[in-house]
Amino acid sequence: MQERNQIGLAIVGCGTIGRIRAELARAYPGVGWIGLCDLKSDIGQKLAEDVQADFFTNDYRELLERPEVTATIIATDENFHFDPTMLAVEKGHSLFIEKPLATDARQSAQILDAIQSAGLDAVIGYTNRFRRRFLTVKERLITGQIGDVHTVVTRAFMNRMVPIATVQRTQERATLTPMVVSGTHSLDMSLWLLEGKKPVSVFAQSTDPVLGKWGTKDSTVGIFTMDDGSVFSMNISWGLPEVWPGAVYGIEIGIVGSEGVIDIEDTHRDLVMATNFAQGAGYAPEGYTAPDRHVEFLTSYPPGDLHDGQLWGPMREETNAWFQRLYTGASTPHATASDGHRNLLMTMAMDLSAKRGAPVALPPDPEELMKELT
Repeated sequence: MQERNQIGLAIVGCGTIGRIRAELARAYPGVGWIGLCDLKSDIGQKLAEDVQADFFTNDYRELLERPEVTATIIATDENFHFDPTMLAVEKGHSLFIEKPLATDARQSAQILDAIQSAGLDAVIGYTNRFRRRFLTVKERLITGQIGDVHTVVTRAFMNRMVPIATVQRTQERATLTPMVVSGTHSLDMSLWLLEGKKPVSVFAQSTDPVLGKWGTKDSTVGIFTMDDGSVFSMNISWGLPEVWPGAVYGIEIGIVGSEGVIDIEDTHRDLVMATNFAQGAGYAPEGYTAPDRHVEFLTSYPPGDLHDGQLWGPMREETNAWFQRLYTGASTPHATASDGHRNLLMTMAMDLSAKRGAPVALPPDPEELMKELT
């Protein structure tokens, strides 16, 4: 019989994603204690009331030093992962860190080194790994159903809601690019499907005619060469109009092998709603007001969809699988801290290549990345 390890959970960051994971934690029988932290008392205390949290504070140090805590979720804004993550590592907590591991490649390397040195279990939030269609594709590749993969083509489309909502919260925007913040999801998926193949170089180009005024790029297009000669193209545009019907994300992936092909259309255009009633943004954090939208690609919000006041979909699967991982020791398809650091380096290398107008050898040096990109 598997040992059951009661979870004492700390959640740092009570925004959209922190709320989702906290609500799921309250419903999971293996979570025996929940503590929350957010700089904004109104947001944090409202969540604390809603999930009947055992503790709330504005100071992550006060939360992470509580003796009840055995596991921590880092759900702050992208630029503020480092300090609470390093303290949670110091305290020996199991970790769930929303992507990216950090927005500074040097800090990401420090976090990974600290996690590995402490021998801790740490995962990164890459929700697409928990969608049935991608798990099905992964299984077909593991069992060699299309032979040896030699070409992968990936394209991601997003409207401008996420970049505007993300960058307007900070002046530190140099690394808040389409690849680092959002393209990382489809890059992680592709590299997960290409597991065993190592990227050795990348050449990329970017453009910013619309989002340049916000301090970020519209689109990045790149091609990776792998250590066995296979090629992987990775393209993202998060500069589509705010009224684009995708609530957040649409992906297409083509995987060509020596004995077959897998073609994935994950654009959500098979389920379309048009209505006279205005639709809000799929992703609408505090401070962002979305324009009226009257057409929607249903199921295109990556965390999942609401029914009867509950979220159903991949983020529910991902979160509950992590609780099961901690509670029973079950194996799960979560991205590891090592995967998260690799993904950050790959996305930043694309940005560096676009800036230089030349290929970049992989893996890049974190110090070199930050010196040139910031």
